[in-house]
Amino acid sequence: MTWKTTYDALNTGIKKMPQRPLIGITGNYEDGRCTLNDSYYKAVRRAGAIPMILPPTQTDFESLSAWLEPLDGLLLSGGADINPLLIDEQPIPELHGINPERDECELLLCRMAADRQMPILGICKGVQVLNIALGGTVWQDIWTQHEGTCVKHSQDAPRNEATHTVQIASNSLLHRIYGQDTIAVNSFHHQAIREAAPQMHVCGVAADGVIEAVEATDHRPMLGVQWHPECLADGALFRWLADEALLYRRCRRIHAETLTLDTHCDTPMFFDQNIDFTSRDQRIKIDLHKMTEGGLDACIMVAYLKQEGRSPAELLAATDKANRLLTEIEEMVAKAPDFVEIARNPDDLYRLKNEGKRAIMLGIENGYALGLDLNNVERFKQRGVTYITLCHNGDNDVCDSAKGQGEHGGVSEFGAKVIREMNRTGIMVDLSHASEQSFYDALDISTTPIVCSHSSSRALCDHPRNLTDDQLRALAHVGGVAQVTLYPGFLHANEAQASILDAVAHLNHMVKVMGIDHVGIGSDFDGDGGVLGCNDASEMLNFTRHLLLHRYAPDDLSKIWGENFLRVMRTVQAQANGKRLSSF
Repeated sequence: MTWKTTYDALNTGIKKMPQRPLIGITGNYEDGRCTLNDSYYKAVRRAGAIPMILPPTQTDFESLSAWLEPLDGLLLSGGADINPLLIDEQPIPELHGINPERDECELLLCRMAADRQMPILGICKGVQVLNIALGGTVWQDIWTQHEGTCVKHSQDAPRNEATHTVQIASNSLLHRIYGQDTIAVNSFHHQAIREAAPQMHVCGVAADGVIEAVEATDHRPMLGVQWHPECLADGALFRWLADEALLYRRCRRIHAETLTLDTHCDTPMFFDQNIDFTSRDQRIKIDLHKMTEGGLDACIMVAYLKQEGRSPAELLAATDKANRLLTEIEEMVAKAPDFVEIARNPDDLYRLKNEGKRAIMLGIENGYALGLDLNNVERFKQRGVTYITLCHNGDNDVCDSAKGQGEHGGVSEFGAKVIREMNRTGIMVDLSHASEQSFYDALDISTTPIVCSHSSSRALCDHPRNLTDDQLRALAHVGGVAQVTLYPGFLHANEAQASILDAVAHLNHMVKVMGIDHVGIGSDFDGDGGVLGCNDASEMLNFTRHLLLHRYAPDDLSKIWGENFLRVMRTVQAQANGKRLSSF
């Protein structure tokens, strides 16, 4: 299956979707037959969704991709014990019957669904599959392996009768669903979660300490319970799954119909590690697989230059390095011409989206690359560079940095010439990393709108790299845009705690100050950008999900995801070509 056929199938599936979300339910496997208790699909139907049974099948990527494409949610059902060999353990005597065919299929299916941000609900064995798929462990038998005396988890009562209670963690998703600290449940199991996966945390525990529920730590819709809610009268978990499945479908439709652009990533910083952009390479946060999974159409990859010395030899070396990195980006793209191309302008981006291809645009981070040769601006324009970030973490010959020493008191005399030459040639001026005085100087000098390709709000996180409300207003006044970044230290005072909630809060604040026409997203992926809930390109769909939860309209999402930034690009490029366009 090629990237284009996958993309075409995805878009066709989205456009033909029924009004109700479609939820796949994994079937059991017994004596060569696929079986499923009717309580599962009846509970899904009562919740307002359409059930589709998924039988165990071959564990190949293409087959399971075809399964997942039309689905809006995944329900992992109960069943036999998990094969301990799949988690590098030998079976203990108390192990019961296993379904190795089902286990291998479901573990891969679950991982692929999680990569696609699909809502997942695991029930009984399903919670164990979810936990193992994401890197957790299970007890093969709680009666012999779990410390202490266990309550009776394998009840003799009818399946619709609750027999013990579960304590629900406060401030958890499960608590929001039930609205209670303790609920009565029914259980039929002797295996259980031992350690929660790194992406999950425990949200429900029985009186004996046995884990009964886990949920995602990164604000994604993944939840698993050890009991059987499909047999109880309360359908809260299924309503949650149906609601999330509908939200997921809306996200996919928006990404299918909207051009999505990430305006700043630093993937070339990993070129010396021999990365593979055409695979799901764990060393980088943007590659073709992750872009496809997250519905990201395009990104601007930058040739980043650390600020070094400024002797004539060092300046020439900086220019050479920028050219070498741009060449390496082009070579990377040339290896997959059927799937991705270099784009030089907004029209290229829309053409490539219509062709089912991803797009890479070129940028330069740090005007250090120019040296003291103004002709380099024209040379980089001819290479297809769309913007140049005037500086990085240190003053250069163009301007002062937010983390510099104030060498020039703002933009230098040479820097003013650089900005005018960028205006003339059609390269956007990027003020991320610039000092406040450099920022205001550039706004005065430039005859075209300015961008900040990866900057957040100083009102919410007091970092000199962020923009004050006055800067945001000034930027909007000249028709510019500020792209909220996912660099943790620019989002939260304790960067270890930064999450997608912080990123959305920054975006919301920037919209409030600037208006919806002046904001966007510049992740800084592969330049230490990435937060809990949006840590790579595959999770961009989760950003849209959270924006929908904040009730952004589809037109607003189109502006955030690229239209605002591309409006500025069109204006800058049009002026260079002697045309007149309104900046906003």
